[in-house]
Amino acid sequence: MTTDPAHVMSRTALPEEASLERQLRPQHLDEYVGQRAAVESLRVSVEAARQRGEPLDHVLLSGPPGLGKTTLATILANEMSAAIVTTAGPSLERGGDLMGILTNLNERDILFVDEIHRLPRVVEELLYPAMEDFTVNFVMDKGLHARTMRIPLRPFTLVAATTRPGMLSSPLRERFGIFHHLDFYSLSELHDIVARSASILSARVEGEGARAIAQRSRGTPRIANRLLRRVRDYVQVKGNGVVTATSASDALDREGVDAMGLDRLDRRFLTAIIEQAETLAEVVEPFLLKIGFVVRTPTGRKVTPPAYSHLGLATPSAPSAQGQLPI
Repeated sequence: MTTDPAHVMSRTALPEEASLERQLRPQHLDEYVGQRAAVESLRVSVEAARQRGEPLDHVLLSGPPGLGKTTLATILANEMSAAIVTTAGPSLERGGDLMGILTNLNERDILFVDEIHRLPRVVEELLYPAMEDFTVNFVMDKGLHARTMRIPLRPFTLVAATTRPGMLSSPLRERFGIFHHLDFYSLSELHDIVARSASILSARVEGEGARAIAQRSRGTPRIANRLLRRVRDYVQVKGNGVVTATSASDALDREGVDAMGLDRLDRRFLTAIIEQAETLAEVVEPFLLKIGFVVRTPTGRKVTPPAYSHLGLATPSAPSAQGQLPI
């Protein structure tokens, strides 16, 4: 096959997958598979907010792509019987972009901002009063004639997603009342996700077939659903239309995805490390050891201060993994 393995195993959504992802996406917390601690905590928060007749507190979801952050935002809107407005940090280039969205939100609506760590600073600062007091401060005119107009907003919930929580500023991070980190899924959870998606797609998948797909999905539901569709197509054309363990393995082997979920790029990467490590150890290292630029330690090779000096680099002031090669 000529399929690009980088696309097959990508954790980010491909443009052509948008409509199908919406079809497979669970709509309520009871349908959501995995992330048990986060789901149970959100269930309590949602019920408490509904009982009080208030908006849900602001929610920050972090974790690698493809683990369900967008899905959870949609579910929260459904559980709160609220509308959801979706945008992304890079799309909000100016304060006016955010102002237009905020002023059009209805009470208890959910604003979902993906990649919030990429929000421009000037836009982020507009969010502070919006999140805290449900107001925005809009500056009119400039210079001596500048004045600030305080615009009230209807109480809303900001649900934000990030793959880089460390890049969020402290003032923004502290304004979220609910924070959950989504982790990779277990094999049994991915098996259940594959089985559920197969039912929605009217695909015939045996239990071991679902398990074979789950094993190669790198702990990521998005990849599991993508592999399911590839296998479904394969058994439709090359088999009898039933996904078994054998047919799933055959189909994914043809896609370049092995039993551990590694693709061709992963295997090239590992091979390069192994081969380069051998070259470094056998060809390059002996002379560097002899002149004292490298030393062997229990945790690996370490570059010495004379080597830093020779290269015109500052020697690290404290011991660290910098300049260390664990081979």
